[in-house]
This record gives sequence, structure tokens and C-alpha cells, in this order.
Amino acid sequence: MDSMMMLGFAGFMGILKIVLMALAAFGLFDAAFRRDDAFRAADKQNKMFWLLILGIALVVSYLFSILSFLPVIGVIASIVYIVDVRPALKQVSGGGGGRRGSSSDGPYGPYNGGR
Repeated sequence: MDSMMMLGFAGFMGILKIVLMALAAFGLFDAAFRRDDAFRAADKQNKMFWLLILGIALVVSYLFSILSFLPVIGVIASIVYIVDVRPALKQVSGGGGGRRGSSSDGPYGPYNGGR
């Protein structure tokens, strides 16, 4: 029974490690494809800073156990990028999510009043 619990815990930690690595990798690839001037326009740190931080977060989450403090710092950096920096970059770059149409547009196109 005890070994089954340890096996389950190890499996959970393995899945958690993969999720944390995916979070850092997503942030790293997203930052890599953003324009450098968008970081300055959004008044965030420069692109190289975020590439370095997110790259270190990815490597640390791969090399170290999740129970140590280094992957936790990497996760915090990844979350900060995803919830704060990325939306600011999207707003500055004009990628606000979706097409820009008139106020009379419906979900399937413009509403023409039955004409």
C-alpha cells in the first residue's frame, strides 16, 4: 500500500514537472516571436531579459526537483510573463484577440437589418 502511494505521488510530480516545463516553454516561445520594440512600448523589461529569464526557468524546471525552490521561482517568472507581460505586448502590437469590425457585427458577420 505504501509503495502504491509513493508511485502515485511520483506520477503526480512527474506530470506537474511536465506542466511547469510547458508553461516556461510557452512563455519562452511567445517572447521569442514578439517584436523587440513591443517590449519597450509596453514599458516592460526588454526582450532579451525575458528570453533569459524564461530560458533559465525552463532549464531549472527540467534539471531540479519540483520540491526545491528554484523551479518555484521559474514558475513565478513564467506566470508573471503570461498574465502581465504577454497581454501588454498583445495590446501594444494590436493583437487584441479577434477581428476588428463595426459595432453591428454579430458572431457570424455584419448584421444588415434583414436586407
